[in-house]
Amino acid sequence: MTIFTTIPHNKFPEHYDICQNTGACFYKKAEIREYTSSYFMEEFQAQYKKTYYEDEPNLRKLAKSRLSILQKFQEPNQKKLLEIGCAAGFFLSEASKLGYIVEGIEISEGEAEYARKSLGLNVKKSSFFDYDTPEKFDVVCAFFVLEHFFEQEKAILKIFSLLKEGGFLFLALPSLYGPTFQTNPDEWFKTHPTDHFVDYSPSSLKKLFSGLNARIVYNAPMSYHPGRDLGWRGKFPIKILYKVIANISCYGDTIQVLAKKN
Repeated sequence: MTIFTTIPHNKFPEHYDICQNTGACFYKKAEIREYTSSYFMEEFQAQYKKTYYEDEPNLRKLAKSRLSILQKFQEPNQKKLLEIGCAAGFFLSEASKLGYIVEGIEISEGEAEYARKSLGLNVKKSSFFDYDTPEKFDVVCAFFVLEHFFEQEKAILKIFSLLKEGGFLFLALPSLYGPTFQTNPDEWFKTHPTDHFVDYSPSSLKKLFSGLNARIVYNAPMSYHPGRDLGWRGKFPIKILYKVIANISCYGDTIQVLAKKN
């Protein structure tokens, strides 16, 4: 099965190849990197001004919010949950409190060990492609993980192979349909992470999932940045209008998407 057929992007050919089927954009300058504990300590701190572990209360609050979204669409018996790239396991920990049977995959030994020893979670130290299981899950979660896979088609197909019929895929990821790329692409490319191999938008994800017999049941921005918006939305005198319109169209630099496998 071939999902992606790419050609040079008509506007940004030096940066992107674009999929003719979905509109997903593949970043030409991306590089494979190694994910160690320093990713969670040094880089997380550089971005958020605190370490990953210092931010645990906020990460658990975010986990609870995500789980409340998920439970609005699930049947009560859909409790088997896998998280790809689970880090130290804060999301899995919150899910287990709600009765989910949780499993995690984490490539960083330090974080996988913390999840196992400190939180008592079933977390395997493994890359996603090395992960092997006969199990299928009601929910597969990947929060800011999908864009890191060089072999994007292989990753997508493996994720869907792990989902039961009627199961859910829950993603958080950067979005091309947001203020930075849409109104200030120079800034987008200036700050683009070198380990992000692909960029999606809500419309490209909708096309992708449709081809895999799945549909989006929920999507929303994770962040609102009218100050970044150099277009007409950023000129609203009342900023609440910016948020309302952003929610309607899932317009944000980062988004959350919940898809259901038919």
